[in-house]
Amino acid sequence: MIIKEPDICTAYLENTTIENIVPNKDYDGCIVKFSFGNDKMSVYITSKNQGVKFLRLRWNKKSRECVKILGDAWERGYGNLEWRGIVPDRAMPWYFAVSNGSDLNQDYSGRLTECYGVMTGANSLAFWQYDNEGITLWLDIGNGTYPTQLGDRELLCADIVSKSYENVSAYHAISDFCSVMCPDPYLAKHVVYGSNNWYYAYGESSYDDILKDTDFVKSLCKDNENIPYMVIDDGWQINHCDAPWDRGNEKFPDMKKLASEIKSKGVRPGIWVRYLINGRDNEERKVVLPEQWYSMRNNKCLDPSHPEVLNYVKETTKRLVSWGYELIKHDFSTFDIFGKWGFEIKDRLTVGNWHFYDRTKTTAEIVKNFYKTIKDSSEGVTIIGCNTISHLCAGLCQLNRTGDDTSGFEWERTVKMGVNTLAFRTVQNNNFYGSDADCVGITGAIKWDSVSKWLNVLARSSSSLFVSCKPGILNETQMSELKEAFRIASLQKDDFYPLDWMENIVPSKYSINGKIYTYEWQEKEGNTSFVPR
Repeated sequence: MIIKEPDICTAYLENTTIENIVPNKDYDGCIVKFSFGNDKMSVYITSKNQGVKFLRLRWNKKSRECVKILGDAWERGYGNLEWRGIVPDRAMPWYFAVSNGSDLNQDYSGRLTECYGVMTGANSLAFWQYDNEGITLWLDIGNGTYPTQLGDRELLCADIVSKSYENVSAYHAISDFCSVMCPDPYLAKHVVYGSNNWYYAYGESSYDDILKDTDFVKSLCKDNENIPYMVIDDGWQINHCDAPWDRGNEKFPDMKKLASEIKSKGVRPGIWVRYLINGRDNEERKVVLPEQWYSMRNNKCLDPSHPEVLNYVKETTKRLVSWGYELIKHDFSTFDIFGKWGFEIKDRLTVGNWHFYDRTKTTAEIVKNFYKTIKDSSEGVTIIGCNTISHLCAGLCQLNRTGDDTSGFEWERTVKMGVNTLAFRTVQNNNFYGSDADCVGITGAIKWDSVSKWLNVLARSSSSLFVSCKPGILNETQMSELKEAFRIASLQKDDFYPLDWMENIVPSKYSINGKIYTYEWQEKEGNTSFVPR
């Protein structure tokens, strides 16, 4: 189905709701326009006299019978990505697909998958709804929870695209559609994989520990063509999960020297940062920043629309680069801006009564500019976005953490967050960005048979493989498995896709290089998430 002019258009302004809008008609300074070209429909709005909040577009279209619908997520997946039946009030961020049949049946004759979405990098926060009688698209063009004051500016809200696929799997249809939504992804120039210390250390680490981890990953990857990374996660700075970012703590006395030592061992150094927090109550360890830099929503988080905050982000990025770090993993920004985790978000990213410092730009424009500031300041360094908004970071981050945290101690969490994310967002890998479905935590607390499955499927998925391994716990056989996983991950050449993802939110059957593999994720005792009290 080719997107056409909507049957109903409604604009929600500061003081007025305009229903049944006629395109190009002036409603006291508010004009909505649609333009068509290059297989897309562009939506514009001008509103000189009132701030703008939402546009609602509605296409009347009878649903096909016996279909399932897949939507995406605002930022990361939280074990909640799934094909479902028709749920009219379900908010599906950015894009969705409607498909018949099952990808388990590899005879694709008669298969039909219809995809609808907005191009990545939109100036609005977009979500879709699907019901028996048609399709609705909501475009949030507000500023926080307030209207955006556009003034004389015409805003390109979003570019809408759609495409139908016949006689192919739903997986391959959606994978292709992701490339339609993002025709020019920003990808790393080399394969990204290696070690991250978080999922065994959880912030309790040191300069010497990182060098030992570096030696470990190097010993397992020394014959690989691509050089691995050693990523230093949260715990190197003086305040846990908080600013400042200009020095290490007593266990990390010289961050620049540490980067140099990692590099001298033939490994690429990486580092974690949380740009938009500065809330430590301990005055002795707090960097005092101007009051106007802080968010109206939370006085411990910085407002990314403020020009001086963006300068602060730029300076912080340049400092990390000058220390010699070749990868920056920036985290928590969606939570710090909006005050919600992805699993709490349905149709609104935020609640309350607040706006940004700059009220002339939409929320989406402000978030994109924050990501762009990091990119432009990184001087070619690899950027991983974590807790970033998927459709807005595409083109601005080479890699994106596509799911919530896995675990080095809870196997069921790894299955829920890791396997679900890997299966359902692999369609985005190398189409939007390089996918990072999160780490393999190796602590000894989870049976190796389980860890080995996650390690194997992640290595073969052609997304990034990061491993957090507690020192000294692997035997020779396990070391060999890990070495082989790193070898496979250093190439990222496997043809990988889920088969039973339309029936199972933690898919167990995968096609890998044309062969079918089955991974049994559940341990013998079954699910243990319920604990009677």
